[in-house]
Amino acid sequence: MAEFEVVRRVVVSADPTHIHTLIDNFREWTKWSPWEDLDPQLQRTYSGAPSGVGAHYAWSGNRKAGAGNMEIVSDAEREIGIRLEFLKPFKATNQVDFELNPTESGATEVVWRMTGQQQGLMALIGKVIPMDRMVGKDFEKGLTRLKATAEA
Repeated sequence: MAEFEVVRRVVVSADPTHIHTLIDNFREWTKWSPWEDLDPQLQRTYSGAPSGVGAHYAWSGNRKAGAGNMEIVSDAEREIGIRLEFLKPFKATNQVDFELNPTESGATEVVWRMTGQQQGLMALIGKVIPMDRMVGKDFEKGLTRLKATAEA
């Protein structure tokens, strides 16, 4: 097993409360998620709470999009924790955290972090292609979209 951490950040000219609503409501992810354009036929299922702790989102799509689910497991004013489970193309369960840190200029620094352990085939692949390299560009794309959405 190999532990990993992927972290990206961006400064957004918007109130943390506004950004928070774009993250803790999975229906809002269609506006900014970096994976939204992987499969135009992506099937989404929302259940549980509409937002915050207990909100649940599942997806199933083509080979690129795969299948999996997310559930918000902690939701504070400045931090949102999500349990992320991939089912296809490989199985994995990771922890995702978003931090919303106000800056002195009145903007908000958004930190997107994913941690987990690579097992089996993914542990072998991770020795050649680190998880940061596999997922980092997606986080950057998502944060750019989140910034544009929040500032619009």
